[in-house]
Amino acid sequence: MKLKLLILFMLIIPSLAGIAYAHTIDSVGEYRVEIGWMNEPIVSGETNAIEFYVSPLEPGIELEDQVFQNGITGLKNTVKIKLIFKDESIVLPLSPDHDISGKYYAFVNPTVSGFYQANILGTIVDTPISLSMHPPKVAERSYIEFPEPSDITITQMTDGHTALIEDLNDLKESVDVLEETQSNNVGYAGIGVGVIGIIIAVIALVKSKN
Repeated sequence: MKLKLLILFMLIIPSLAGIAYAHTIDSVGEYRVEIGWMNEPIVSGETNAIEFYVSPLEPGIELEDQVFQNGITGLKNTVKIKLIFKDESIVLPLSPDHDISGKYYAFVNPTVSGFYQANILGTIVDTPISLSMHPPKVAERSYIEFPEPSDITITQMTDGHTALIEDLNDLKESVDVLEETQSNNVGYAGIGVGVIGIIIAVIALVKSKN
């Protein structure tokens, strides 16, 4: 029973947080590429930047075990990042880090919470790159403001509420799957549904106070 409860809370915590404090790693040709947000937690309405790292791939090592080292310089004018949110996009130039070779910044102010897509476009030395990557989710700024949210637009509040509902729906679906696979343990499924009810009630209370 303790193990099953642990699994349930592991499902709940990521759904509520909506933020993964990590970078995304991929490869193109002989190069390892990595992106992530400069400032964490990532919240809407604050100036931030996509961090972009480029280094050579090490032969014989799996991508997930590769580390950033011996960064590739000189990409300021050959690589750009096209940041996409739903049907809108912006092309961001790279600014090199003056202390770390192969590290670059694409500065931006994400004004709306949600998931953004970063398309890496251009050429790394002689290797063309056209790669879609996904940095961690941008959270609603009001989640971390204290004591009261300030300067929050109706659109931002709506987007934040919608994101919460979507996360809760995903959580309920996960609990339903667990219920099907653990049909002999009705109590466990009941706990999951009960937790969801408590979460929804807390959200409704907070919204009513605002």
